[in-house]
Amino acid sequence: MSELLDQAREAVDAAYAPYSDYQVGAALRTADGSVYTGCNIENANYSNSLHAEEVALGAAVRDGHREFDRIAVSSAAADGVTPCGMCRQSLAEFCEESFVVVREGADGPVESTLGELLPDTITREMVQDE
Repeated sequence: MSELLDQAREAVDAAYAPYSDYQVGAALRTADGSVYTGCNIENANYSNSLHAEEVALGAAVRDGHREFDRIAVSSAAADGVTPCGMCRQSLAEFCEESFVVVREGADGPVESTLGELLPDTITREMVQDE
């Protein structure tokens, strides 16, 4: 667990956050053990900004991965940041409620499940025709 969090911390260094000055890194582990990292990339219009979790997820999906084991998220502030609601929903497209989210805690890494962080998520079944 701490190795994945270490990779998220390293990804923080690549963040481009000139507007918020809030750098975030994420490390997403696939079911086969591959790890994809991402960092936040801000844009002057804000709405085009990319979140670290999205960057990692996009790279993994681009490479054909559809099953994920866990994600670790860190910020330069080491303040216990978790994926935002939008990123939680993006993860829920591919991950079960039991998917593990690791973040910084005052006494070390803290784990939550995606289901705990995003109960009653919008699912594929809700939007597909029967």
